Amino acid sequence: MTAAPLNPFDAPELAVGYEAWYAAEGRAADQAERRLLTWLLSGLPQTQTLVEIGVGTGHFARWLASEGYRVVGVDRSAPMLAEALQRGGVPLIRADAADLPFADDAFDVALLITTLEFLPCPERALQEAARVARQGMILGVLNRWHPLAWQRKRSGLSVWQVARFYAPPELARLVHQALHRSVASMTWRTTLLPGPWVQSSSRLPVGAFIGMRVVLSKWKG
Repeated sequence: MTAAPLNPFDAPELAVGYEAWYAAEGRAADQAERRLLTWLLSGLPQTQTLVEIGVGTGHFARWLASEGYRVVGVDRSAPMLAEALQRGGVPLIRADAADLPFADDAFDVALLITTLEFLPCPERALQEAARVARQGMILGVLNRWHPLAWQRKRSGLSVWQVARFYAPPELARLVHQALHRSVASMTWRTTLLPGPWVQSSSRLPVGAFIGMRVVLSKWKG
């Protein structure tokens, strides 16, 4: 029997240092990503309830809760959830992205922010996200076409060795393959562009972070 792949997010030291990155060298990235996520959510204006799949330490979930959304966080990593629980802010559930413990259409929108890259079966995770989301999904993915992806792969850190990065057309193809006719529309932008445009978002496929809004065909809004 083949052993299950190791989950680098089960390392307690990674969970402890995760939030520190956002507070220091990752501050500009955090601000740019929040702006893009806010814009993507504005395209689903009736949204009130969110589930963040792969919530990690709860960084984005706490921010979204502070913006007035009702948020539930899901993750399979016990150390990450322990760190999120210590920081508080949102209800948390330990579960696998491929087998969510929620009823159909339990939330307005499902979010996967830097999560798909680390899942052994991203197609199944997208199908589960679409099942529990009434309106659509917001995806945040690290861009394979940006030099930062190459640098991370060369870093030797285990968390980046297991990651599978996507370029914008690859992400779109993954969503279509997983969801087929369940997709009504897809809209993407990138942020963290080179040079003075680092805080902007653009249709140019060269930013380090891809944000995508997926509107599901079952939504009649």
